[in-house]
Amino acid sequence: MVQQPAPPPQPIQLPLAPAAHGAPTNTLAVVSLASGIISWFALPIIGGVVAVVTGHLAKSEIRRTGEQGDTYATIGLILGYLHLAVVLLIVVILVVIFAGTFAIIRAATG
Repeated sequence: MVQQPAPPPQPIQLPLAPAAHGAPTNTLAVVSLASGIISWFALPIIGGVVAVVTGHLAKSEIRRTGEQGDTYATIGLILGYLHLAVVLLIVVILVVIFAGTFAIIRAATG
């Protein structure tokens, strides 16, 4: 009796997991978040303005397209508005200090 060779092993086929294809993250939301963070360290007023503008644009696009990134846009808006408020407060304080100093000097000389 002649023994038949064993058939070659078949590769094991595992079921593939479904790919998680969520909506992409909105680019403007990421730009808003990055600008909001950078405004506190490198680009004082410009970064805050960019964060606010791109944050509002991102929220509008996200509502229209259903993309991800609403939280990024919100955080970018908060950081941008906070930064602009701090800059405005500093400017007001400096104006008051200089106006008071000018008034004191004017009263002393005249």
